[in-house]
Amino acid sequence: MKVITTPDSRLRKKSTKISVIDDEVKDIIKKMTKSSIDWEKEHPYELTTAMAAPQLGINRRVIIVRDDFDDKENNHFTALINPEVIKTDGKVVRDYEGCLSVPEIYGRVPRPSKAKVKAMLEDGTEVRIKADGFLARTLLHEIDHLNGVLFIDHIKDDTKAFYRLDENGDLQPADYEKEIKSNKDLFPDD
Repeated sequence: MKVITTPDSRLRKKSTKISVIDDEVKDIIKKMTKSSIDWEKEHPYELTTAMAAPQLGINRRVIIVRDDFDDKENNHFTALINPEVIKTDGKVVRDYEGCLSVPEIYGRVPRPSKAKVKAMLEDGTEVRIKADGFLARTLLHEIDHLNGVLFIDHIKDDTKAFYRLDENGDLQPADYEKEIKSNKDLFPDD
């Protein structure tokens, strides 16, 4: 399956809760994992750290998170079903985020440095995750997807928060007026 991108309206819908972890849900998880790995092969400078089901046009409350953020060769992801933020805490930190569904755009997004999340694993076990740093940011980003929110929504009025990858894979400031504000694919309702 292909990753859908802005301005696809399915990215802006709130996802429905999963009541039973059946073969259909397990198939969604397999498709998400395969699509993440396939996307990554086409983007040599980027790493798929996580994905939410809405990014494949499936509005169900499931995300996958890569087990090892530092090893592109490790293609194992953990599925979290019906993830929910219980609490955020810590200092709000601005750091870079990108998204498979917002091609070529990165942003410095403010997020709390700590998050507590509850979810179910693929086998139905309920888990509570205390995350900080990059894992907290990743979980908050993906749970936003389940609520129809994209990372760009957190920074849309910040003219200095947007970046693009250059041909060497380095982040460079984006021209806010030309590339961001006027781009109806990014903010179709503005």
